[in-house]
Amino acid sequence: LNESFQETFLELFGGGKARLELEDENDILNCGIEIKVQPPGKQLKTITLLSGGEKAFVAIALYFSILKVHPTPFCVMDEIEAALDDANVTRYMRRIAGKTQFIVITHRRGTMEEADVLYGVTMQEKGVSRILTINLNDMAKELHIK
Repeated sequence: LNESFQETFLELFGGGKARLELEDENDILNCGIEIKVQPPGKQLKTITLLSGGEKAFVAIALYFSILKVHPTPFCVMDEIEAALDDANVTRYMRRIAGKTQFIVITHRRGTMEEADVLYGVTMQEKGVSRILTINLNDMAKELHIK
């Protein structure tokens, strides 16, 4: 997991260093794990000393590294990219989407543009909800878009 975290951090941050350290190597089942990172151009810090956006990005890097080591059939993410720019997270999700299907709840346009299928809920009449579905792959074929 440590190797995967280092690789994923490097890919998402475009440089820097990251590592996971056991707080007590003699009691690995009961000890905590220290997350230490060095974003490009900054000093080595524990996750608690990072800004909110950096913490979110490090957490996402750790989560994606876990998925690389132990893929799951599907993954639900609720506004995971809210504190970040669209490009990095969605690009990385595309890379690991071959093994894991992502269900992403978002309001960000860039994230929606990367989706294969969009589901939405609208209320045109008060008290009456309607579910909308758009398969972007089918739509692209119909409109002759690559």
